[in-house]
Parts: sequence; structure tokens; C-alpha cells
Amino acid sequence: MNKKETYRQLQKMLTALLENEHDIIANLANASALLYEYLEDINWAGFYLYKNDELVLGPFQGKVACMHIAMGNGVCGTAAQQRRIMRIDNVHEFPTHIACDSASNSEIVLPLIKKNTLIGVLDIDSVRFQRFDELDESCLAEIAKIILKSI
Repeated sequence: MNKKETYRQLQKMLTALLENEHDIIANLANASALLYEYLEDINWAGFYLYKNDELVLGPFQGKVACMHIAMGNGVCGTAAQQRRIMRIDNVHEFPTHIACDSASNSEIVLPLIKKNTLIGVLDIDSVRFQRFDELDESCLAEIAKIILKSI
């Protein structure tokens, strides 16, 4: 199965998985597990939730992670503060990169915004440099929309 078809399948599975469930923690936990299981070459998939003007670790799959991220700090904090998707080919070149897992080399972060309110971010890391491309970005943006509909 090619990458585009993998994302189509992921979108269908996620839609079915989240149907009729509106608990944010349950939905984010299952979404992170699904992404971690089906995306190739990733070593972390999960969420940080916006609370008290910072990002706090939410449901995830992978190695232990940083629990608090200041707004504007690291890829996650920058994506949240700027409210835009950040696709980083080499995290070691990102000025405020936070190395929760030193094996991570590339990262994509998608802000989760509902009714103009920042809910948090979807964060996915890879050990492979330049792992994420425009297709990943557009397909993961669709996945973020599915997640936001469920919460």
C-alpha cells in the first residue's frame, strides 16, 4: 500500500473509531495508537494539550516525553504559538528544539484549533531525517480535522 492509500485507510479507521465517542482523552489515546501503529518510520506520536498558557503532555505512543512545554519553545511550542503546522526536516537545526528523545531527527506538529481556541497539538517524530513531506502534512491535517470533530 502506498503512503496516500495508507492515509486514506487511517482516515477511515479513525472516523469509525471515534464515532459516537466524545471523551477527549479516550479519542486522543486511540488516535495516537492508530497513528503509531500504521505510520512508517516514526518513533513517537501523540498530543500536547494547551493548559494554563503551556502545553502539557497528553495521550501518546512512544518513549517517555517532556511533560511541559512553554509556548514558543521547541517545535510544539512554536507551532502552538504561531498556530501553524511545523514540518521540520532536521530537528537538530531548529533553534529551540527540545530533545525528549535523542533518536528523533525530524518532526511534524499540527495545532489543534476548534472555534478559534487552541486545544493543543498533534506531534509526530521520526528517526529518519526529512521523513515528512507535503503529502504527510495535508493528510495529517485531515486527520486533525477528524479528531477535532470528535471533541
